[in-house]
Amino acid sequence: MAGTHYWHSHRILIALAILFSQPGAAAQAPDFEREARLAAEIEDAILDGEPLYLTADKRKFLAIFTEAETAAPRGAVIVLHGRGFHPDWHDVVQPLRVGLTERGWHTLSLQMPVLGKDAKYYDYVPILQYGFPRIEAGIDFLQAQGVERIVIAAHSCSVHMSMAWLKARGDDRIHAYIGLGMGATDYKQPMQAPFPLAGLNIPVLDAYGDRDYPAVKRKAPERKAAMAAAGNPKSRQIVVPGADHYFKDSDEALLEAVGAWLDSL
Repeated sequence: MAGTHYWHSHRILIALAILFSQPGAAAQAPDFEREARLAAEIEDAILDGEPLYLTADKRKFLAIFTEAETAAPRGAVIVLHGRGFHPDWHDVVQPLRVGLTERGWHTLSLQMPVLGKDAKYYDYVPILQYGFPRIEAGIDFLQAQGVERIVIAAHSCSVHMSMAWLKARGDDRIHAYIGLGMGATDYKQPMQAPFPLAGLNIPVLDAYGDRDYPAVKRKAPERKAAMAAAGNPKSRQIVVPGADHYFKDSDEALLEAVGAWLDSL
């Protein structure tokens, strides 16, 4: 794959660029300083895939591109991590971004906006829109590499971000959507808006663990009904046996569920 559409730099220089390239508002903005620290901490430890920096809203952010292990790739999956984590997070993200390459998919894992460690769902609601240009930058990058078939796989908080993006921008730029642990919130913090599942024109996989958070399981019938209303015969809701919200120690089961569904498209 051509590498002319992204660039590398020393991790310290990148951290400084992230911090100072475009000062954000003090309120209702992501924690760019924490994001820079995450990038500096993990970049040298990435073993599979190639770290690169994309630009959204004049800010650089870390991504990891991993090529499919096949001569004829099926497309690419954009992997979006959960709340407060990073694009090489050992649960959910790394198993998918590496494992799906063995099933014929390129993967592009993106750093999504983060807040402080103690931030809750309601703290993240005002910054959901900061994820929009990052998703679009990821799509732009893949299309520049000649990838035509693009799927989003989002976990937890990134489901909220990517679903808000779909509601605002539509689904014409992607071919399918995978939501993992959809609808996770915090105690006494119900979802502020329903997911736009009923209005999507693309197939959707709703996968969660049978030991997932109560909010995820409680809203599962509502999500299933909305998916049915959309009328896509390839949409599915899957419960992964024994899995918690983070699919800890359920990497293989998660990869098999996601991979098998992708095979069905």
